Amino acid sequence: MTFDLERLDLRLRRRMLIGTAVGAAAYLFIIVAMYPSFKNDSSINSMIENNPSMSAMFGISGSITSPEGWLSANMYANFGPLLALLLTIGYGAAAIAGQDADGELGLIATQPITRRVILGHKVVVLTLVATVVPVASLVVCFAGPSFQLTPNWGALVGVTVALTLLAFDFGAVALLVGALTGHRGLALGIASGVAAAAYLISSLAPVINAVHTIRWLSPFYWAVGANQLVDGVSAADFAALAILGLVLAALSLVAFERLDIH
Repeated sequence: MTFDLERLDLRLRRRMLIGTAVGAAAYLFIIVAMYPSFKNDSSINSMIENNPSMSAMFGISGSITSPEGWLSANMYANFGPLLALLLTIGYGAAAIAGQDADGELGLIATQPITRRVILGHKVVVLTLVATVVPVASLVVCFAGPSFQLTPNWGALVGVTVALTLLAFDFGAVALLVGALTGHRGLALGIASGVAAAAYLISSLAPVINAVHTIRWLSPFYWAVGANQLVDGVSAADFAALAILGLVLAALSLVAFERLDIH
């Protein structure tokens, strides 16, 4: 059963994974292809400067007509994380709580494998799910030079990794809540609520002083909220995202060991 559990979980979600990857890639390709029409339009930057609160809600900062600003405003600061978290939170809630409710987890638990191994397989699948949107987006960005869009490639690769870690972390929140409670709906709700709060903290930090002081609490800020497409993701931010994921996975194991499987 080395990879049987991974294959099973991925097969159950293959349509959503493929559909989201194709949709994200198609959307971003259109954004990239539109860049030459907007790169010299100074009125867009003026509009952003005159509406800081609205811009902050979408995670927009700096010059939107630069390659990095264009990608950030149209994908990496908002839609990219949203799509990535849609997949990972959905899987995290289904991996333990959902399969327990459906009776699938009980069948798996009758096999001669420990719960530690079962959860390890779930974490592997969660990691794979977390890569779908970031990797699809990065691949599309390689077409950028054909449309006069040449971002900082090193920073873009770093943000791709950071976005993967971000998606994993919130998927792990859903996994943990599901393992603690055995309720898929509760896992979805709590993980989504925490993600929404974290996004608002990161996006509103530039315009609200009270939020600015606690911006460091948000994983979104570590991954995409501090102009990382220009400056790159710091080692400290990478470490914070990775450590958070490891802690959540470890807590999920503790909770899963105590879960009364149906």
